[in-house]
Formats: sequence, structure tokens, C-alpha cells
Amino acid sequence: MKRWKWIIITAALLLAVTGVLVLRKDIKINPALADAYELRGVDVSHYQGTIDWETLAGQDLDFAFIKATEGSTYQDEYFCENWKAAGETPLYIGAYHFFSFDSAGETQARFFIDTVGDLSGKLAPVVDVEYYGDKENNPPDKAEVTRNLGALLDILEEYYGTKPIIYTTYAGYRDYIKGVFEDYPLWARNVYCPPDILFGSGWSFWQYTDQAVLDGYTGEEAYIDMNVFWGTREELEKLLVDSGADIS
Repeated sequence: MKRWKWIIITAALLLAVTGVLVLRKDIKINPALADAYELRGVDVSHYQGTIDWETLAGQDLDFAFIKATEGSTYQDEYFCENWKAAGETPLYIGAYHFFSFDSAGETQARFFIDTVGDLSGKLAPVVDVEYYGDKENNPPDKAEVTRNLGALLDILEEYYGTKPIIYTTYAGYRDYIKGVFEDYPLWARNVYCPPDILFGSGWSFWQYTDQAVLDGYTGEEAYIDMNVFWGTREELEKLLVDSGADIS
């Protein structure tokens, strides 16, 4: 009996230590788990600086999301350069908008549309919803966020003819997305463990690490975000904007 007791205690201690090491990122389990998925890609912004897209795309990548806008006035300084160069590779590409809690959803939507323009044949637009600054300690009013985020999503959907993808952390999902915007494709960020644990099984993309290192970029950030798509290439292509969509 004592022997089994010590086995159980030892196993519990090993599990606890492993959990701490995972949270500290001393042990990285996500890359191994992500290998089970067929399609993988990156998301980039000005932090990666100038990107050699031919080199980057040649490293077993299938898709890339590129930061375009933030709030109602900020355009990523590398967006135009990245958008043009990435579009000349075989990658499926998409543009993302960083949602501001301090700006009207309608003006954010128009700013994204004016900046990005036509998305025919590209992946659906992405809206990144996550806390920034002191927002997590002082969460914005849920009703106001729901109105502004809803207006942003509605305008983008009407303009591009497809539902936008929502990228979010668990805190953003828990506080603003869950139970309100669950009919949108979900891009879940969880760099510690599989997304199913916190987000359930309804996700489309998973950002599994923010500490990958690839060749082909020269920015101030040494790392690059890596993601996987849950389905097949044919299922990914269902998220492409219809070239026949009305974007007048």
C-alpha cells in the first residue's frame, strides 16, 4: 500500500513540475502537438521588419496573415510592402485588424476597408481582439465592446461577403467573444497547451507559439508567431473571399 502511495505522490509531483516548466516555457509541448495538423502559417507585423517573402514562404508554410490596421488611424508601416510581396508567393494570405477598445467600430471598419481594399481570392479579414495597455486590469464595458465589435464585424461581412475571422486570447474570448460572437471562425491564441482546453473544439486556427525562429526577416523581433489550421486545404479555401463578392 505504501508503495502505491509513493508512486501516486511522485507522479503528482512530476505532473506539477512539468506544468510549471510548461508555463515558464522551459518545456514546449505545443510544437510537437501542432505537427499533427496539415497546414501551418505565420502572422507578421512591423516587428519582423523587412521580409524576404520567397525565403519565408519556402519553409513549409501554407498561409500568412499580415497586420494592416489598428483602431481608426494606425496603418502598419510594412503592410503595403508585405501585402504586395506575399501576394507573389504561393501562400494563402490574409490581412488583420487590431481592434481598439477606444474607437468606434464603424470608423475602424472603414479604415480597414480603405487601407486593404479588395480581398478577392484572399483569406477572410481578421479582427484581433485582445487586451492591451491597462485594459485587462480595467476591462472596458462589455455592452460597449459588443456594440463596437459587432458594428465592425457586420460592416466587414457586408463589404467582403464573408464572415470575418476573430483572433483572440483566452481572456478576450472569455470576456467578450464567448456566447456573443461564436458564429465567427475562431483563431485561438494559446502558447502553453492545445486550444481545446480553454476554447473548446470550435476553433479554426491555433497560434501555438510566439517564439518560432525562421529565416527571411530582419526586424527588431527575433521571433515569429506560428499557427496551424484545423482542417484540409479544401476547407481552408472555403475561407477565401469570393472573387464575385460585391465590394462597391
